[in-house]
Amino acid sequence: MKTINIGGVPEHFNLAWYLTLKNGEYKAKDINLRWKDFFGGTGQMNTALREKEIDLAIILSEGIIKDIIDGNPSKIVQTFVQSPLYWGIHVASESKYSTIEDLKGTRAAISRYGSGSHLMAYINAKNNGWNLEKDLNFEVIKNLSGAVEGLTNGVADYFLWEKFTTKPYVDDGTFRLLDTCPTPWPCFVIAVREEILETNFEDVKAILNIINKTTREFKHIPSIDITIANRYNQKIEDVQEWLSLTEWSQNIMDKSSLLSIQNQLFELKIIPKTVKYQDLIHKM
Repeated sequence: MKTINIGGVPEHFNLAWYLTLKNGEYKAKDINLRWKDFFGGTGQMNTALREKEIDLAIILSEGIIKDIIDGNPSKIVQTFVQSPLYWGIHVASESKYSTIEDLKGTRAAISRYGSGSHLMAYINAKNNGWNLEKDLNFEVIKNLSGAVEGLTNGVADYFLWEKFTTKPYVDDGTFRLLDTCPTPWPCFVIAVREEILETNFEDVKAILNIINKTTREFKHIPSIDITIANRYNQKIEDVQEWLSLTEWSQNIMDKSSLLSIQNQLFELKIIPKTVKYQDLIHKM
């Protein structure tokens, strides 16, 4: 049995992976798929791919595109979630800031450089007409727990994170939600180290077939909203809203979408250049 390591954020988007692992579906194909939670998000997973700690990652589109262009020896094999990610823009409950404009020039908490929380701070700044060089400052806080501590203690002023994941912290008064900032592109993709694509191509193909079958049927699993609410400490109405907004994908990202993402990242000076489709994508 071949061991393949995969990583993702411990959030509701990835429940389909947990279900297929629990059902032993990969072992039935002679694959020992080992899941690892990455609380630090995309930046941490990029490092794990580079250091061969994991072989596959369920990762934010913008983060892996930037890191592949920066030299990460991986390729995107498929879009995982087609719909945008709705980033909540949060401040501490006792913060003096009450509008997005108040945050101009203050300190954004980010999990690490190159992470989604880092890159989406640029998107938010662009959306609001800020000066990208003068109006953005960053404090690295590693993960969501670090953000709770950092914002509460005044180390940073605001924090972007997926709004449904942080909703319990808004409900209990730790954070205040000022606004949302949706990604202008499909949010999650599946990335694989090039070495694994060369040596375990059929295994990767089998893994994708299994997960795609589950995501096609995911919304129709009986009482899936209750399962998600209990597992991720969410209110049932929030889960139902999230399910209505979220669309999984079983397809490869098309050339026009990939170019659009690159053009926006290049405009924001997040990437130094745009590259060819085949430099980022591996067709399965």
